[in-house]
Amino acid sequence: MAQPGHQPLPSLVALRAFEATARCRSMSRAAEELCVTHGAVSRHVKALEATLGVPLLTRRGQASEPTPEGLRLAEGLSAAFGLIHATVERLRPGPLTLSCSASIMLCWLIPRMAAFHRANPDIQVELNMNYDKVDFSRDKISVAIRNSTITPPRDALIRDLGIEWIGPVCSPDYLASMPLSEPRDLERALLLSTHTRPEAWTDWARAAGHGGLALKPQRGFDHFYLLIQAAACGLGVAVVPHMLALSELQSGRLVAPFGFAPGNRHLKIWIASQFGFRADVRALEGWLVEEMRALRVPR
Repeated sequence: MAQPGHQPLPSLVALRAFEATARCRSMSRAAEELCVTHGAVSRHVKALEATLGVPLLTRRGQASEPTPEGLRLAEGLSAAFGLIHATVERLRPGPLTLSCSASIMLCWLIPRMAAFHRANPDIQVELNMNYDKVDFSRDKISVAIRNSTITPPRDALIRDLGIEWIGPVCSPDYLASMPLSEPRDLERALLLSTHTRPEAWTDWARAAGHGGLALKPQRGFDHFYLLIQAAACGLGVAVVPHMLALSELQSGRLVAPFGFAPGNRHLKIWIASQFGFRADVRALEGWLVEEMRALRVPR
């Protein structure tokens, strides 16, 4: 029952339908998320507009763009629903799902996860292998590690993990057979690349101040972890992020003849807004940040 002097709130179902539509910019996608029909979403939004007496959406073909009034309402609703989700999640905590690329998972994350579990024995973390955009709800992702070239979800809480350092690496045997005394020597070396980042050699040359070099990779691999193993086996020279090649560099299977330079990408943590208040998420976030800070990058 509404209190004297206060107008009753609009239907919670209608508010949820509008918030999903404004966030997705589409009634069809909102309907899929809410597991209802397109017509149901449309009726709820129209009823909400009638109740409030202002237009909330502008329909443009298949897209639904919020009006200025609709945008203000959607922002408030997103925060409110996020708080509701967070409150419920605190009462029924389950395993976290951490998403990252296959290369980060295999080369950097998994070798460190035992230390996290020893320090946090009560926190369960499941791993999801993906390097592209995510939908937290659809993909059931709690936390994701992504680089700054990928657009995060609109409702993501974003933390910076630091800049990505990149540099050429090869095996000691390859270096002995193909001396690399200066960067120009790379023009006659067998250069390796990865299909997930074909521009890596150009990025490194610019970052290291050698943009005039003609560096054309001659052999490609699907992922960085395959590329790193190929370089460690003496197949050629590869440009890789320092964090991914750390184990091979420490063991001596790889050497970095010209060190590493700060690249044009940053690593980010994306956190689903409804998980941002959870203590286990804060523990995982803090651990990831500390692990990245502990990396010492040789120049």
